[in-house]
Amino acid sequence: MRKEDRHKAIIKEINLHNKVLCIDLAAMLKVSDDTIRRDIQELADAGKVLKVHGGAVGLSFVAPFNLDYEVYAQQAKQQIAEKAIRLLKNDSVILTEGGTTILELAKMMPQHLKATVFTVSPQVAITLSSYSNLDVFTIGGRLQKNANLHVGSFTINQLADIKADICLLGANAFSLEEGLTDLDWEVVQVNKALIRASRKVAVLAISEKLNTIQAIRICPVDTIDYLITELDENHDLLADYRSSHLKLL
Repeated sequence: MRKEDRHKAIIKEINLHNKVLCIDLAAMLKVSDDTIRRDIQELADAGKVLKVHGGAVGLSFVAPFNLDYEVYAQQAKQQIAEKAIRLLKNDSVILTEGGTTILELAKMMPQHLKATVFTVSPQVAITLSSYSNLDVFTIGGRLQKNANLHVGSFTINQLADIKADICLLGANAFSLEEGLTDLDWEVVQVNKALIRASRKVAVLAISEKLNTIQAIRICPVDTIDYLITELDENHDLLADYRSSHLKLL
């Protein structure tokens, strides 16, 4: 495979999953780890990705307030956000993760919605700060710079004192076989705590992330109440999901 094609494939994987590991890219592209590391270094030097230990992350994931950077699949994420808003009720307690899809939702919150929002994402909290009818609380802790989320035991302990009406989670990978999965151990532990702190859980995922699996499981499918994609609920890609207990939006 030509270097230009590898670079395109690497950027697509980063756009899709936010974070990628060199070892996984090497296996997918059938090249050596050294080749992938050189590719990522070149992409980082060109300002297209951010190099991290063992792999790379997307710029829109770590710096979504940069207006010069295009959010991957932004229109699809906006469609998902519009659907997710239907689940939000006045006087409810809402719990959110971070990520670009959740940020699109934060930008589109109805002005009339009166609710309390807890989030582990400083960027989501700042985005929600302009809504006069929302009470916004940031669940603090150590900032995971590669994901711009608060992680660690301090964050998890605070979440244990909350019982939200609904939790809104982004997805790096989602499948019927393995449920919601991710690459980052600390983010996974916080997501598990978010789920435990909520009566209902909605996963917001662009359709490209369906039927994909990452290394660490967050929760099985039967823990999730809603799956929200940009697709019509009768789309062929969702056929197997329709046969599950999930409510599709």
